[in-house]
Amino acid sequence: MSSQVTDDGRSVADARPARDGDRAQYGVCAFLALLGTAVIVDGLGIPHLTSSTDPVGPRAVPVILGVLLLVAAAVYAVDVARGGRGEPEAGEDVDLSQGGDWRTVLLLIAAFVVNAVLIERLGWVISGALLFWGTAFALGNRHYVRSLLIAVTLSLTTFYAFAIGLGVNLPAGVLQGIL
Repeated sequence: MSSQVTDDGRSVADARPARDGDRAQYGVCAFLALLGTAVIVDGLGIPHLTSSTDPVGPRAVPVILGVLLLVAAAVYAVDVARGGRGEPEAGEDVDLSQGGDWRTVLLLIAAFVVNAVLIERLGWVISGALLFWGTAFALGNRHYVRSLLIAVTLSLTTFYAFAIGLGVNLPAGVLQGIL
């Protein structure tokens, strides 16, 4: 029995998509469907209030987003069932033979956890500076003093942008009365 060969050197059997699809992608479909259902249920729990300036009310956006998530889940499930697969990463700066950089991921998680734990006690300016500095460190920046100066500038800028520009008061923490 001879096998047919395509232009790129693969056999016809290798060129056909798998009939069962990538079953792991069905988990993504299920997650999208659950998320869409949760958004719809939560959106329907909002009291239906309308006014002359807002005849639609606050329910519309969550319900529309939930329906769109359900539609995306269904379309994606059909695509996976038909054998659709995402194209592998082809970027020149990505080495697919190497595993994930778990050290960087864990350092980023640590920076976010430290921020979440310290934001009420120390305030946004200090915890935000630690977050920005820790993120730069985790991503490979080794200019410690420059990174710290940029981190403090970013946290102060965002603190005042939220306070003055948006009217949202971020926690001042130990700097209460100084800022």
